[in-house]
Amino acid sequence: MNTLEETKTKEKSCCGPDCCSDNSTDTAVLENPVVGVVTNNLNTVLTKEKSEEELKQIVKDQYSQIALQSKEQNESSCCGSTSSCCGDTTTFSIMADEYKNLKGYNPDADLGLGCGLPTEFAKIKAGDTVVDLGSGAGNDCFVARAETGDTGRVIGIDMTPAMVDKAKANAQKLGYTNVEFHLAEIENMPLPDNTADVVVSNCVMNLIPNKVNAFREVYRITKPGGHFSISDIVLTGDLPLKMKTAATMYAGCVSGAVQKDEYLEIVKNAGFKNVTIQKEKLITIPDQILLDYMTIDEAKQFIRSGSGIYSITVYAEK
Repeated sequence: MNTLEETKTKEKSCCGPDCCSDNSTDTAVLENPVVGVVTNNLNTVLTKEKSEEELKQIVKDQYSQIALQSKEQNESSCCGSTSSCCGDTTTFSIMADEYKNLKGYNPDADLGLGCGLPTEFAKIKAGDTVVDLGSGAGNDCFVARAETGDTGRVIGIDMTPAMVDKAKANAQKLGYTNVEFHLAEIENMPLPDNTADVVVSNCVMNLIPNKVNAFREVYRITKPGGHFSISDIVLTGDLPLKMKTAATMYAGCVSGAVQKDEYLEIVKNAGFKNVTIQKEKLITIPDQILLDYMTIDEAKQFIRSGSGIYSITVYAEK
């Protein structure tokens, strides 16, 4: 019996769309991540215009749950957030990199999310204005603040109210007066043109349905001569249909990802130059997750296909 077959015969993992809460948006199934959405609750197909809003709501709901728990709770509670017993949450933990050794790290702001360490590669200097896209509980903002110092400014942008509230509380506890958080969407940030010396983001852009508009907005707020360092999930080859259309995998940064070449092209078309990949690593999806979205034969075919899910940290200049 091979590994996949052994996994299938073991206790069923809490990974599939029928697991966990009956009413949670985690159980939603997307008919198409771009064209339309079908949810267990609504049982309707939405238009393309509406589907983007529905996708954002799925993300908001998932990350609102995450914001209410600690990193330890997220890692240990089934159906909570980053649990190893829920498929949607395992996708967070298998991608995350370790922040503990970075200057400015604050455990209260670390919810075990992300797929890289963009602030480590961001070339932040003292006095810089840094904008963090999808700032969560403030993890990357506080690391950036350690680099930019008292004379700099750090701005966090997040569309989830619970995350913004948690980040503000963390900043207040730390006594930071030059770190601020705004409730806003990345495609429409409440910032003037040419605000940021440096933009960072950790596994967030792939959650945005309209990535073209998002990167155009990043370009707008970046100063001439400024740059970004963004960690994200990209694909090579195709995902299986069931995995691609699962809302849990969308919120987990997988099914909303685009092909690596397409991602880099979007960045270039937004106006950025000197686009380079600072770090790249293959993300291995555990067998228990694969088997919640496909048969053993389909999983074998997917593995043989050479398709891959990658974490990349991209650098680009304006």
